[in-house]
Amino acid sequence: MNRSKTIFIFQILWIVLSAVQTTFAQTPSRPKPNIIYILTDQWRASATGYSGDPNVKTPNIDALAKGSLNFKNAVSITPVCTPYRAALMTGRYPTTTGMFFNDVHLPDEEICIAEVFGQAGYNTGYIGKWHLDGNGRTSFIPVEKRQGFDYWKAAECDHDYNHSHYYTGNNDEKMFWDGYDVFEQTKDAQQYIRNQSKNEKPFILFVAFGTPHFPHETAPKEFLDIYDQNNIKLPPNVPASLLDNSKKEAKGYYAHCSALDKSIGDILATIDDEGIRDNTIFIFTSDHGEMMGAQGVRPKTKQVPFGESANVPFLLRYPAVTGNIGRMVQMPINTIDIFPTLLGLAKLKVPKTCEGDDLSPLIIKNKEDLNRSVVYMNISPFTKTNFPLAYRAIKTKQYTYIRSIQGPWFLFDDLKDPFQMNNLLTNKSFDKLSKQLDSELYKILNKNGDSFQPGSFYISKWGYQTDASGAIPYSGDHLTQQTPRKVQ
Repeated sequence: MNRSKTIFIFQILWIVLSAVQTTFAQTPSRPKPNIIYILTDQWRASATGYSGDPNVKTPNIDALAKGSLNFKNAVSITPVCTPYRAALMTGRYPTTTGMFFNDVHLPDEEICIAEVFGQAGYNTGYIGKWHLDGNGRTSFIPVEKRQGFDYWKAAECDHDYNHSHYYTGNNDEKMFWDGYDVFEQTKDAQQYIRNQSKNEKPFILFVAFGTPHFPHETAPKEFLDIYDQNNIKLPPNVPASLLDNSKKEAKGYYAHCSALDKSIGDILATIDDEGIRDNTIFIFTSDHGEMMGAQGVRPKTKQVPFGESANVPFLLRYPAVTGNIGRMVQMPINTIDIFPTLLGLAKLKVPKTCEGDDLSPLIIKNKEDLNRSVVYMNISPFTKTNFPLAYRAIKTKQYTYIRSIQGPWFLFDDLKDPFQMNNLLTNKSFDKLSKQLDSELYKILNKNGDSFQPGSFYISKWGYQTDASGAIPYSGDHLTQQTPRKVQ
């Protein structure tokens, strides 16, 4: 090859390389994603059409599932309202924060999700049920106690869905949603999304609905009329003695679910209308489940270690990263993983205080850690009926192993026995597996400084007041519990 031809080839290569470099230099990096987090209350994992429930009508959520990552093995770290919400906001275990009861105050010094996203340039919004202030369910929550949320239309806790209250801005005047609060909160969320879509800054919005938590009979009539309790089919782990009551409650429970499904469809439509679908992380989930008679546990109950109580739905849609094709994810995910994972998806640094794992690399690479296991717990159950023991449980893609404060309690193969009717601990051929899971459970507990003591140990450690018997002063019903105040 002569010299002039060689020079010509190098000139062509230089032009091509320069063009490629210029193209990459001019290609903008993906903007920070918006995040919309739909948090429902007491919606168990199985109660959707896409999960195979033969009763419930959830067409909008079923359509969402077709384009989302469906985390089949998502668990609530403690299947009670306040403990879940504290773990969600902080990425920390209840044994670390002391947030293992309802109606207690999340310490102001905790580093919370809205604070981190806010410092990274996000607008932050919260609509609906808060349940982290601990100073009375109808009390005004001032700005400095909102853990970093700037837009605020929320209440500590209110399940009077047709006349529920909220506070907004700096105004301590009690306001009321007009009619069924799910629909009004949805309208407010839609307007927030419209406003934010015109803003250059990304946003994170939590919409925390109170339903399908009881009372069930207060669902809108148009949705109650969808369901005939006589035709409701309950799973085989509901005993005959609870069938009638469970069907009665299930009618209203499913009605709330269908009303929520409509609202979620409305929010999804607004996202599409505003043209922000691709770069918006949309999550649908719940704080815990609902037993509805399963395992002989009366309706309206959670806290217990079974799947109906602890397993929650968890759909994550992020088209810019995961595409528009849905996928089942077998890898377990825990409440404390959500905060760091959202930060990872937004390419933000995870605070050292977070005890959960950032699963974003696996999500981005479309991979799973099928050997992953997660721990959930109830440190000091305030339910005094139906399995009231403190426990720690480990969830894998196949098994649930539960140890009570008294020792090994249950082992279920969730693939072969989805209704958890066969306790494998009674079968000696599973001794090796139970020992392996017990060892893995304590490995995770020890890593996070949880020595698994009786509930009284943690009550004393965190300075909660008790009655003469040493118990936290709960009346027994979720709606009329007294606040377990800390000793000053």
